[in-house]
Amino acid sequence: MGPRRDAVTGRSARAPGPLRAGWSPPPVNLHRVTRGGGADVALLHGWGLHGGVFDSLATALAQRHRVHVLDLPGHGRSPWAKGAGDLEGMARGVAAHLPERCSLVGWSLGGLVAVRIATLFPARVPALALIATGAAGSRRRDGDAGPDDAMLAGMAQRLGRDWRGTMQEFLGLEVRGDANPLEALRELKRCVQEGGAPSTAALDAGLAILRAVDLRPELGDVRARTLVVAGEYDRLTPPAAARAEA
Repeated sequence: MGPRRDAVTGRSARAPGPLRAGWSPPPVNLHRVTRGGGADVALLHGWGLHGGVFDSLATALAQRHRVHVLDLPGHGRSPWAKGAGDLEGMARGVAAHLPERCSLVGWSLGGLVAVRIATLFPARVPALALIATGAAGSRRRDGDAGPDDAMLAGMAQRLGRDWRGTMQEFLGLEVRGDANPLEALRELKRCVQEGGAPSTAALDAGLAILRAVDLRPELGDVRARTLVVAGEYDRLTPPAAARAEA
C-alpha cells in the first residue's frame, strides 16, 4: 500500500453520468476522487476506513480506467446520513454518486454495498470484484460461512466505550498474516489518520450490517462477472465466506 499522494478533488453533488428516472437526489454529498480515463470503476472501502486505502490500486487502475474512489457515508470526508443506516439505504446513496454504468470493487462492508447495488441495478454493474466480503452474514447462522460473530459482537460492545481502541483492534486483525504486519499496521494507521475519524453512527451501523446481512439468496440475481478474493489468514472474513459466494 503506497502513500496517499492525491489531493482531494472535492465533493460530488451528482453522479458523473445520468441517473435512472425516478431516483431522488442523494441526501448527502459523498466525498469522491476521480482520476484516469476509460471504462468506469468505483472502489468501495471497508468498515471504519476511507477511500485512501485504495491509493495504490487506484493508481494502477487509472492507467486504463476512469477510477472513482468514494468515502462511504460517515467515513473519511463523507458526512453521515440517517438514510445510510441499513445496507439498502447505503447502497442507494452510493449508487446515486456513480456513473450510469460502472464496475465495482468492494472490500468487506464495501463489498456488501457493491453486491446490493448490483442486485438493485443489474444493468448498471458489468463487473464485480469482492475482497474479503462475507455475504453470508455471521457464523452464528451457518457454521463457518461468514464473519466471526463473537468477534464482531465484542467490537460492537466496546465501540461505545472506546472507539479508538476498537479501531486499533480492528486494524491489527486486518494485517494478520501479512509478510510485514508491523509495517502494514503503521501504514493503515497513517492512512486512517489522514482521512479523518469515522462517525460513531457509521461504525455502529456498519457493524450491524456486517453481523446481520445475508445476501446469499440474492447472489443468483447478480448478472455481473464476479471475482471473489479471500485471505488465508483473515479472521473476520475467512475463506469459507468466499466459498459461500461461489
